[in-house]
Amino acid sequence: MRVELKGITKRFGSFTANDQINLVVEPGEIHCLLGENGAGKSTLMNVLFGLLRAEEGEILIDGKPVNFANSGEAVRSGIGMVHQHFMLVPVFTAAENVVLGFEPTKSFNRLDHKTANAQIHELSQKFGLDVDPDAVVENLSVGLQQRVEILKALSHDAELLILDEPTAVLTPQEIEALMEIMRSLAKDGKSILFITHKLKEVRAVADVITVIRQGRVIDSVRPTETEGQLASLMVGREVNLTVQKEATQLGDTVLELRDVVVRDDRGLAVVNGVSLDVRAGEIVALAGVQGNGQTELAEAISGLRSVESGSITLRGQNITNLSPREILDAGLGHVPEDRQRDGLVLSMSVADNLVLNTPRRAPFARRGTRNLSAVASNATELVQRFDIRTSSVESTASSLSGGNQQKVIVARELSRPLTCFMASQPTRGLDVGSIEYVHRQIVNQRNEGLGVFIISSELDEVVALGDRIAVMFAGKITGIVDPSASREDIGLLMAGATMVSHD
Repeated sequence: MRVELKGITKRFGSFTANDQINLVVEPGEIHCLLGENGAGKSTLMNVLFGLLRAEEGEILIDGKPVNFANSGEAVRSGIGMVHQHFMLVPVFTAAENVVLGFEPTKSFNRLDHKTANAQIHELSQKFGLDVDPDAVVENLSVGLQQRVEILKALSHDAELLILDEPTAVLTPQEIEALMEIMRSLAKDGKSILFITHKLKEVRAVADVITVIRQGRVIDSVRPTETEGQLASLMVGREVNLTVQKEATQLGDTVLELRDVVVRDDRGLAVVNGVSLDVRAGEIVALAGVQGNGQTELAEAISGLRSVESGSITLRGQNITNLSPREILDAGLGHVPEDRQRDGLVLSMSVADNLVLNTPRRAPFARRGTRNLSAVASNATELVQRFDIRTSSVESTASSLSGGNQQKVIVARELSRPLTCFMASQPTRGLDVGSIEYVHRQIVNQRNEGLGVFIISSELDEVVALGDRIAVMFAGKITGIVDPSASREDIGLLMAGATMVSHD
């Protein structure tokens, strides 16, 4: 199938998400759509898949114009899409999910399980996607759930497969397996549109790379371009992709976790006996596929979730189950996982967000009255120092880009005396330029003798930043390794293999 997009323009009010985009995907081609978050990649794919209607332009399949009113029409035309957040029913089996909406039935309109399972088996064999048809989806690993999604698309005879950020939640081994699946499908004549912002993966699997920036096509290139050249195309300037770190003098332990047990909202123990130390002058990076207890661990450390048993100390002070305010006052700096929900008050100004953790303290308040000039002066200084791009310190936080919202939080946390700095998913959703900046700030804190604890599902980030890497799986630390450890070994730990940890 040859797919051509000509002059696609999509607007949301006065905002133009896609601006006169031209794109061609040839049969048997892996075509990567590369760009920063917010560049317009997913919007364009939603137009192609019939989920959005473009104001201008046309879509041609094998030279014939098509006009999809909905995704069902796109599916019937041979287009399948695997969304970043899977569209599966957790309590259904793999087979039930694949045939959902197109169920083979027998008497009394009952699902013909034998036929459904045979269909899945046939597809699995044909495309090398080994999946147990009877397995309940919620019991499958994320990588296997993704295979179910791909089988679902292929079961409708998809000739073009759209993969939206498909590696976001996979282990290194699962990523490599997905790459092999993509190559196999392309060899079979399927066309693949691969949406990502990860440069290594692009160069490993793509035949053609189209770079989108601010809703426009910047260039279409071959994977022979270096990562630095691709990053420059994405951002519009030269980007340093290497984290520069020098040896530092290790100090005393600043953050100590001992046998910490934490339950989630369902009452399940998702942190199950975690022990870990962070020393002054080092970065300890916690790796793992999202959903293995990292979020709840960070919430427990920062006082947002109760610790059932075990202890957490900060520079010798027991902070277990203290309030978030008391823990911040004890010297913890915290960049939360969800910056918009937990890190900012979006309706408040940049200036007010920069003093959220000290609003009633001198010099920002005096005898219960806010000192507006001090708040404004603090904001002016931090905006300049941390390169926060805003038209005014009185602009609302909601008006900032994701990267600049993250800079506001980092600036606020680092503008006061700290004992330990903890950042959860510090660069999630950021472009390579903002990632470069945040990484530099983190390393600076470590170089100045602070203890730094990073929690990230991005393996490249973990390896680049960590002086030691702890890996978490199913609520436990499966190992602590040096950043020179092979990605295969780290990937095995992320998948649940265990090894003797060392400090």
